[in-house]
Amino acid sequence: MDLKNCVVMASGKMRQCAYDKLNSEVHLLGWQQGGRMPKEQFDAWLAEAEALFSTGNIRIDEKLLAKAPKLKVIAQASVGYDNIDIAACAARGIPVGNTPGVLVDAVADLAYGLIIDSARQIVKAHAHVKSGAWGERKPFGLTTDLAGKTLGIIGMGDIGSAIAKRAQASSMQVVYHNRHQRSDDAKLGVKYVSQDELLASADFILLAVTLNPSTKHLINAETIAKMKQGVRIINISRGAVVDTEALCDALESGKVAYAAMDVTDPEPLPGEHRLLSLPNVTVTPHMASATTETRDAMALLTVDNILAGLADKPLPAEVKVK
Repeated sequence: MDLKNCVVMASGKMRQCAYDKLNSEVHLLGWQQGGRMPKEQFDAWLAEAEALFSTGNIRIDEKLLAKAPKLKVIAQASVGYDNIDIAACAARGIPVGNTPGVLVDAVADLAYGLIIDSARQIVKAHAHVKSGAWGERKPFGLTTDLAGKTLGIIGMGDIGSAIAKRAQASSMQVVYHNRHQRSDDAKLGVKYVSQDELLASADFILLAVTLNPSTKHLINAETIAKMKQGVRIINISRGAVVDTEALCDALESGKVAYAAMDVTDPEPLPGEHRLLSLPNVTVTPHMASATTETRDAMALLTVDNILAGLADKPLPAEVKVK
């Protein structure tokens, strides 16, 4: 099917590989200079667009959809889609694509790094050396092992299971909680437990859930109270899964020994934020999928979703209405 006359709009700067592929296949309205697109330009392009390549920088809701009468498909270059009103898109018959699968290893690697850092305090140790304290023979202090500890994963999807394998390489025991028990527990070497049992038994708790009304502030003062004294929390899901103020309180009291987070609420986190004033925190700038190879793969899958939607074919990676 010839799609050359189909109009595709990008909401922001695309990876060059995606730009080149789309530009050869369709009539592409691409914003490659970076920065925010002027509203007049955005609205004019949106009115003509048959497909929308979202870089995740806009809210896609009924208000936006009303300005896009020709829209046939939306594809976003991310796994998360909490900025998209999926029900509103479905009501208009517009399929939405995302990019699961291709970023599993990159995200799992960063998550594993944060687990290790929360135990061995690598970032903090580097700061100790850089400050000159090591040269002055000031002791850094002892950290803790991973081996023999229990990692509790809340959200055992593809990313969670990849993290479990990495943790098992450090001789950690892995328990998990999902809405439903997986059928491959034995193969993965993990144990399904209730959420309360996980909170009570895990030495490290890793969050890998999607953000929705049921997971917002899943980690709060009440759930933290159920955790072990000195627990370590790692968040690679969405910032709002954690009540930030409750976490700060627990870090200050010592209930939570360390938090290592790739996502925060608010995001980005202001430099003067209370969380960053605490000594037992590592925060990275939402970079879990930020490798050259992974971002290219995500962008190209987004292109494949768009081309499939324009051709009235099933999307390779379509978000299902729940």
